[in-house]
Amino acid sequence: MTSAPELQQLASGVWAYIQPDGGWMINNTGLVAGPYGATSIDATSTEKRMRAYLRAVEGATDAPVRRIVLTHSHPDHCNGASLLPDAEIVAHRSVADDLRRSHALAPHIFSPFDQGAVSPRLPTILFGDALTIDEGGHRLEVRHPGGPAHTTGDAYVWLPEDGVLFTGDLVFHGGTPFALSGSPAGWLRALEQLAALEPETVVPGHGAVGGPELLAPVADYLRFLLDAAESAHRAGLSAAEAARGLDLGPFGALAERERIVGNLHRALAELDGTEPDVPAAWQDMYEYNGSQPLDCHA
Repeated sequence: MTSAPELQQLASGVWAYIQPDGGWMINNTGLVAGPYGATSIDATSTEKRMRAYLRAVEGATDAPVRRIVLTHSHPDHCNGASLLPDAEIVAHRSVADDLRRSHALAPHIFSPFDQGAVSPRLPTILFGDALTIDEGGHRLEVRHPGGPAHTTGDAYVWLPEDGVLFTGDLVFHGGTPFALSGSPAGWLRALEQLAALEPETVVPGHGAVGGPELLAPVADYLRFLLDAAESAHRAGLSAAEAARGLDLGPFGALAERERIVGNLHRALAELDGTEPDVPAAWQDMYEYNGSQPLDCHA
C-alpha cells in the first residue's frame, strides 16, 4: 500500500507536494505563496488527486492559486489544470503545440485507473529561454534547458533566495528516467545546468525530496543508456532486442524498469537521425513487461 501524499514545507511560503509511490502518473507538484496569490508548479494526473492537492493547498495558505507553471506537457503534470480554470498557465512555447496532440495510448498499455473529469489547459503565457515570476517576495526563475531533455519543452523552477529547485521530470528519484519524448544527450546537458545552480533542496518530478545528490544517479543512468544504444546500433539490434539482452545492473532495482525499451527507441533513433515510432515503443515496453499492463496506481 502506498503512503498518502504529503505537503512538505521547504521554506517560508514554499512547499513540495509529494505523492508516493512516484510511479506512472503519480507526480510531485510545488507551491509558492505570496501575499496576493500562489503559484503551483505543475498539476496532478487525476481528478481525485488534484482535488486532494487543492485541499492540502487550502490547509497551508489562504493565498489563491493564480498561476500554474507547467514543467512539461506529459498528462500526469498537466491534467488537473482544468480544476483551476481561472489560473494563468505558464509553459515553454513547445508545450502548447504538444498539448494539442493526443497523448492517448492503446488501452492495454496501463493497468486501469480513473482519470475523472480533468483535462490539460493550453498555456496562456509562453516563454522561450527563461521567464522570471515575482511571487510576493519569492523570485521564481523559470528556465528551459536550451534543447530537448526529458521532453522538448522542459522547464525547471529555481528559487535562488531559498536554494530550492523544482526540476520537473529532469530528475526521477527511485524511478527509471524516461527519455522517449526528449533526448538522452540533451538531458545530460540539462543536468549540468541544474548542478551549476548548487541547490540546497531538489524537488524531483517523481520520488522523495532530496539535495543535489539526486542529480548524479540520473546522469549515470543516461550515460549507461547511451553506451547501450551505441553497442546495439553497432550490432544492428532493435530497441526491443537490445533491451532483452541488456543487463541493467544496479539500474534494475529502479521502479519502471521497462522504460529502458522506450529509452532505447529514442537513443537509437537519435543515432540514425530519425524520430522513434512512439506507438511501437509503448508496445515494446508492454511486451518487455511480460505482455502485462504497466503498473499504474493513479
